[in-house]
Amino acid sequence: MNVTTVNVRGKSIEMLEAGSGPAVLYLHGVYDVHTFQGKPFPFHERLARHCRLMMPALPGCGTSLGIADITHIEDLAFHYLDLLDALKIKEATIVGFCLGGWIAAEMAVRNPERVGKLVLIGAGGLQMKGALNADLFMYSQNRDGGVMLELRELLFGDADGKQANEIVPDGRVSVADEVRRYKGLTIAGRVGWEPPYFLDMKLQSRLHRITAPTLLLWGERDRLIPLANGKAYASGIPKTSLQTIKDAGHSVHIENPDECLKQIVPFIETGALPKTKARANV
Repeated sequence: MNVTTVNVRGKSIEMLEAGSGPAVLYLHGVYDVHTFQGKPFPFHERLARHCRLMMPALPGCGTSLGIADITHIEDLAFHYLDLLDALKIKEATIVGFCLGGWIAAEMAVRNPERVGKLVLIGAGGLQMKGALNADLFMYSQNRDGGVMLELRELLFGDADGKQANEIVPDGRVSVADEVRRYKGLTIAGRVGWEPPYFLDMKLQSRLHRITAPTLLLWGERDRLIPLANGKAYASGIPKTSLQTIKDAGHSVHIENPDECLKQIVPFIETGALPKTKARANV
């Protein structure tokens, strides 16, 4: 992938870009921010074979500037709408994970005409009774002598798996990895710190404004943003399909890229939504 910079209203934004074809804007979450080492996950590499994939780093992440301007989730929504202007893209497919999914939803309710197709992967922004979002900030500080098992359990279905241990390793990590994690948590904290976490009280009542066909992907074992919140997105967005991935946790696109791409690629290419298959008893 090529590393580029984009000027967004006077601020330099780092962006990875690869592939050709329809424009797809990928908005990252807190714990896939380490993509910005120039080493994307297999999910991103393979997605780029089917589109022009653009992956900007959130303000304050990578070398992107502008974090001081961010105090609310709508600041990030307008930031990325300005980014589309800077890239001279009138309409894009937006794929967002976790915090990035929440931002994508906020963009789509404000300027629905800019979003041709929408993919939300374990998106924040909602909070259902009895299915509260977990406190990512508390778990991120709970090292327990260097053991990060609880955080891995929050982010992955298989806390002992290779991907989980690479992203959230036990013991000390490199300074560069520690800085990346700190930056991701810092931007997340600016918009989602106050309990109830990762919530916009007004978003659910605005979901009807989303005109784009929307694919929702959720891990059945998501402990950070429970599946009930995915179902709430599905009930509020007019044209949508909720697909659950068995045995996967929050970071479903990292744990099971094959299944995610099987859903996303045909959707990007045709706009046709698969039939919802979220199990009623989950």
